Amino acid sequence: MTLKICVAQLNLVVGDLAGNAQKIIAAAKSAYQEGVRLVLTPELSICGYAAEDLFLRSAFISACEDAVKNIANELASFKNLCVVVGHPSGGDERTRSVAVQHRFNAASVLREGQVVATYAKRELPNYQVFDERRYFTPGQQVCVFEAGSTEAPVKVGLLICEDAWFEAPAREAAQAGAQLLAVINASPFHVGKGMEREQMMRERVKSCGLPLVYAHLVGGQDEVVFEGHSFVLNADGSLAGRAPSFIENSLVALVEQAQGAIKISAPIAPERTPDADLWDALVLGVRDYITKNGFPGVLLGLSGGIDSALVLAIAVDALGKERVRAVMMPSPYTADISWIDARDMAERLGVRYDELSIVPEFEAFKSTLAGEFMGLPEDTTEENIQARIRGTLLMALSNKFGSIVLTTGNKSEMATGYCTLYGDMAGGFAVIKDLVKTTVFRLARWRNENDPYGTGKSPIPERIITRPPSAELRPDQKDQDSLPPYEVLDGILERYMENDESIEQIIAVGFAPADVERVTRLIKINEYKRRQSPVGIRVTHRSFGKDWRYPITNRFRA
Repeated sequence: MTLKICVAQLNLVVGDLAGNAQKIIAAAKSAYQEGVRLVLTPELSICGYAAEDLFLRSAFISACEDAVKNIANELASFKNLCVVVGHPSGGDERTRSVAVQHRFNAASVLREGQVVATYAKRELPNYQVFDERRYFTPGQQVCVFEAGSTEAPVKVGLLICEDAWFEAPAREAAQAGAQLLAVINASPFHVGKGMEREQMMRERVKSCGLPLVYAHLVGGQDEVVFEGHSFVLNADGSLAGRAPSFIENSLVALVEQAQGAIKISAPIAPERTPDADLWDALVLGVRDYITKNGFPGVLLGLSGGIDSALVLAIAVDALGKERVRAVMMPSPYTADISWIDARDMAERLGVRYDELSIVPEFEAFKSTLAGEFMGLPEDTTEENIQARIRGTLLMALSNKFGSIVLTTGNKSEMATGYCTLYGDMAGGFAVIKDLVKTTVFRLARWRNENDPYGTGKSPIPERIITRPPSAELRPDQKDQDSLPPYEVLDGILERYMENDESIEQIIAVGFAPADVERVTRLIKINEYKRRQSPVGIRVTHRSFGKDWRYPITNRFRA
């Protein structure tokens, strides 16, 4: 008994049913020529993940089901070829004012023009960015189908993503005669998640005694990124194959039976460092957001500081220098070294670079407001005016030339409100929104030591990394004038925001009470700003996005 399986690690587009179907068909036809007789595509591969409230539209569900039929028809002549396709199915039945939901996150097995089996996901995640119970009803049945030759088929137990994290679905598939588990997935990336999946699936195969093939989505979709990292495990938990991360790939695994046991072999991509994964996630997130939404390019304000420098390096790796434009907008408080370093970096990466002074506009604003502000000292009002002038200029360039503005604020700033509405928050995509400041520095050093996309070594001038960070909105300003040291701030932020520790718990591990009270207060009072911020790439297990849903009006302390 032998069977070749292709894990089609595809980058799909939400709502592009025809395009996704053609990508699945092309992958299946190509794999068939290599002797493959079972093709696995990712979870909800027909429509892309996640389609959110599109799932509530009956026309969308019907179109997805039609696309499944079209794929079956296109592959009808390929003898003994099974293709597993993920798709939504079902709908709502309304009785008076009550809606009864019969909508499923499903996968169908297509063979020679027919749907020979359909499976509905049983375990529906409803945490972090997942919201599947809003859309789907849990399935109840086991799905075991035959793949390969009719003379010596392999019995395959089909699971969808979260099902494999629980023991019962796999165990019941084994009890129903499965010799192999096929798991199709769309699980968003955060640092370290790929190896967590491998380890969890090792526990699963050991508990049920079956080898496992894990097919995972790749690509960016709004705030989430899927890293691929599909893999294959033998029944003893040993790694039998692994696809590369952050690129489309067809991983072909050979299933053989010897001495009564099934063994699988496939190419094994090497393990990666967390920072390499993080960099590629940010690059893929930018590339897919820009290209899938049809923007011709990007522009950003390049200040000579670390945040905008990192965003520029990511953008060039994602899109190439021709599609990236940097604009330096000096104010009366911009240091000479900021000009010098911004010019240096733009030259290193070869991007278009322009300098637009905001001094005339700033003076005009102050003149207009002089009567209103008479007798009052300058404060954050004048600082914010500078940021808003810059935001206006960038958005004007965006409107005129079509490029989207990349904002450059990091997670530490978004948490504490160290950012300006309609100023540095103005833009369409927040690249490093989920990176705390200490990670920004670490990743900048990593990029200077590595050139993964061949766009230039050491793109960030060393002084940008080593100089104390400053918004340069008043004389001799430093970030630490109004914030705790970033090591302290980021430590509190991780515990409070990402891990849900209480104020008392954070103080108990050694953080100064005044720092904890100050940071947590800033997090709470700046919720209104975050609600107005652009979408950004999620790279931690909790970001200021779909997995952070706190009220703006809130007096709860702990």
